[in-house]
Parts: sequence; structure tokens; C-alpha cells
Amino acid sequence: MRNLTKLNLLSRSAMLSVGIIAMGFSSMAMAGEATVALPASELGATSYDPIRSSNLNAATSLIYDRLVEQDADQSFHPHLAVSWEESADGLSWTFKLRDGVKFHDGEVFNAETIASWIPDFKDTENAFLVAAIEKVEVVDPLTVRFVMSRPEPNLLYNLASTFMGIPGQKSYDSLGEDYGVSTAVGTGPFKLTKFEIGLETVVTRNDDYAWPSALSTNQGAAHLETVTFREIPDQSTAFLELKTGGIDVLMGVPTDFLPILKAEENVGVITMAGTGISYMPINTTSAPFDDIKVRQATALAINQKAILESVYKGVGSQANHFLIDTLPAGDVNPKLLVSFDAAKSKALLDEAGWAMGDDGVRMKDGAPLQVKLFTKNDSDLKRLTQVVQAQLKDVGIDAVITVFDSSTIRDEYKKNNHQLAVRSYDWNNSDILEWFFSGTRLGYPNVSMWTDEKSEMLKDAAMTKSSTSAERIANFKAYHEHLLSQHLFAPLYQPAQNIAFNKDTVTVPDAIRGPRFRSQTFVDIDVVK
Repeated sequence: MRNLTKLNLLSRSAMLSVGIIAMGFSSMAMAGEATVALPASELGATSYDPIRSSNLNAATSLIYDRLVEQDADQSFHPHLAVSWEESADGLSWTFKLRDGVKFHDGEVFNAETIASWIPDFKDTENAFLVAAIEKVEVVDPLTVRFVMSRPEPNLLYNLASTFMGIPGQKSYDSLGEDYGVSTAVGTGPFKLTKFEIGLETVVTRNDDYAWPSALSTNQGAAHLETVTFREIPDQSTAFLELKTGGIDVLMGVPTDFLPILKAEENVGVITMAGTGISYMPINTTSAPFDDIKVRQATALAINQKAILESVYKGVGSQANHFLIDTLPAGDVNPKLLVSFDAAKSKALLDEAGWAMGDDGVRMKDGAPLQVKLFTKNDSDLKRLTQVVQAQLKDVGIDAVITVFDSSTIRDEYKKNNHQLAVRSYDWNNSDILEWFFSGTRLGYPNVSMWTDEKSEMLKDAAMTKSSTSAERIANFKAYHEHLLSQHLFAPLYQPAQNIAFNKDTVTVPDAIRGPRFRSQTFVDIDVVK
């Protein structure tokens, strides 16, 4: 796998495309059923417990409803909460709840549900979502008040998160740590009927569902009777499955295949704004990356423009910091943006004592600059990793690639066995900075293994000391700029979301309401009659 050039990669992609063009579609969708391939970024979920899990997928949103839903324009809309009001000082939020809602097991959804649910987040990785809620007051059966320990301008975003899908309390309490594996009970449009970790999830229609949000055109039970979500690590294989009728919807279409799909009359292609970036974390505790000059040199070796054009055919955009471009906290000092500069990269390595060797690999004290480069076993990330490897080699860094599955690579991070990695995230909020760089999350998800006093101070200000949205933006911008100054990662690419579907088997709404392809869209999907 080492030393594979960009030309080799593009040639391989072209050969695969020629083979695919010769194939035709076959319609295998059965009445009322649809099969969906999850995107690479959503593979590896080990549970459908939204409270305790750190990795969830699109099926989660079909099982659970949320109090609030977010639209594609970042606005918030009622769902299980029909209205809300924030006090002038930000220290209380009052929510009116929807009447007539029941969980899959028949349990009634009401204010007591919320009062029991919020405390369950305590001491979990997701506790930050409700950390500002001091207590929940039940005003009446359909009204709750959150009494806040501090203002939380991000509360509606948190409530719209998939991680704040509301589980049935009876089932959640009775199953304990086993909840979400064999059983997951929500109020959503579908019920969990099968979950094989790493393979597939099957959900069946909740026939009693009568409370979709306004983001769905269909205001009753879903049209589909069954949805099967399959985990196919190799995106080329998933693409072939769409072509041959093995799946009806492909979430996360590799950009190499977009031109082929768009040329097919019976394929619909949807491109949505991205909600994350691909990046290369740098383990600051592992030599030689404990030297800030080497970290900076490594980041400057990455040619984001070449990655966008050669790997992704211009679909998406360059990434030059850690946040998606639509977030105001990404508007940082231009001097801190991470952009390709091979000459500066080489000069920094020279300054750090790494001299170029005759074989093109730098040396210091008789040892070569050979480092570990980890990635996951999906085709898109592997292809990107190979290009990153070639770009690092251009400045004298010999990166040896190792490919892991989703769960194994997380274990490697936690054991601190890594140096560099190629990763991606999917989150359209500035608090992703806390998730990946907090000193309380070393190993995973803080793969950079970074912690320092100033970072923790700026993180706390951003996360807990912002009284208004404007303060929150300013505080996250300061936190973001400090992290950029420490050269903890190299931004690689800001992807678009590409979804393809077989128009011979399913119908999909023209407008996708929401930042992601989730339950509000699945309620509207139907099979072709």
C-alpha cells in the first residue's frame, strides 16, 4: 500500500468505472421495503442507546424522536415539544409537549418522561449535552421547565441532536447496560426489530405514528413498512450493490462515482452541504510530534487543493481549519489557517534537525523519519490516506499505513499506539472542538492526545461561560484559534453529502429538510408503485 501515487489511484478508479458502466440496474425492492447502505462515517455503532453511545447512525433517528428538530438552514422546529420559551436571563426554559404520543411499548410520553430522562445523562460521555440543566420541573402533564445552572445558548441544538432521541424509560431502566443492543424503544416512526453489530439493522413501521414534525410532508405513519440499513465498509462494493439492485439508497456516494450515477436515467442523486471535515490528527505525545515544529511541518505538507481536485473531482471544498465553513467560529485569523506550503514544511523539518537522506526520507541521529499512519477500512478514507502518504513523502516523511476496522482503531487510539491518522467527523456545531481536543477525552476521541492549561481554560469559557450566542461564538473562536496555533492536526477536505437512490424502486422528496438525511426524509420515502 505504501508509495501508491495519485496517478495509480485515479487509474484504478477509472478501471472500476468502466466495469460498472457495463452493468445495468435490476429492481429488487419488494413492496413496502427499502434497503439503505450507511455512509462510511456512520459504520461501527455497537448500540442504539443514544444516551451512552458515542457513535450512532441514521437508523437511530427513525427509532427515536426529539423535542426539537433542526432544518437545513440551521433553524429549529417543534416536534415532541410543540413550543418553548426562554426566560430573559437564560436561566429557565419552558417546553409545552405534544399530546397523544406513545412509545413503541405503549408507555405514554409526557412531562414525567422528560424529568426521568435528563438525569440519565449523568457520568456519560454525552453528559455535556445537558450539563447546564440543573433540574427539571414538571409543571403539568404536558409542560416541563428546565431550571438552568447557567445560560446555555446551544440548548436547542443539543435537543435536536440524535444523541438526544428520547428512549422509553421503562425499557431503559429495566435493561440497564444491555439497552440498545437487543431492544431500543422510542416514539419514532420505526421500531427496531433486528440489529447485527457491524452488519445490518432492520426497523419496521410504527403503524401508530401520528406525530411527524413539520419537516415531513407525510403527517402520518411512514409509507415504507421495513427499512434495512446495511454496513458495507467498502464503498465501491456499496456502489455496485446500488447498480445491481441490492440496495435502494446509498448514503455517502464516493465522488469518483458521481458522474457515472448522474448519467443514469433511473438514478437520483442528491448533494447536500457537508456537516464535517476529513482531517489528520497528530499525536502530540509521540515523538517526533512532541516537537511543535515537526507538527507544523507535517500539517503544511498537506496539499488541500490537490486533494479536492484529484481525489474528490472538485466536489466539496478545501478545509483549512477544524470547523465547517458555515460556523462563525471558523472565521479565524487568516494567519492561523492551515494551507499547503512545501517550502516552509521542509525548512521547519531542517530546523528540527531532520536532514533529507539520499533515499528521500529524512534522518536524525541515525534514525529515519518513519511514522505510523492509521486509517479505517472504507474505500474513501483509504484512498485519501494513500494521497496523504504520498504528500508526506514529498517532504521526507515516510508514513507507513495500517488499516483497521472501526472498533479496533478506537482501541488503538485509547492505547496510545498511534502517531498520525486519517479521520472524519460529522457534526455541524462548534462544540466539536471540545469533543476532539478536551483534556478529559485523551485517546479517543481526543486522538491528538492534547491537553494544556490554556486550552482547558478556553474550552471551559466556550462550553460553560457563554451567556449569549454572540459570546459563545467569540469564545469558541478564541478556543479554535489557540488549537490551530498548536498544530494538532492537518485539515484535509470538507466533503459534501452525496446520496443516490434507484428511481425504479423508491421515491425520495425533492427537498431534504434537515442538515442530514434522517427520519424526516425517511417518513416521506415510498416504494415505486
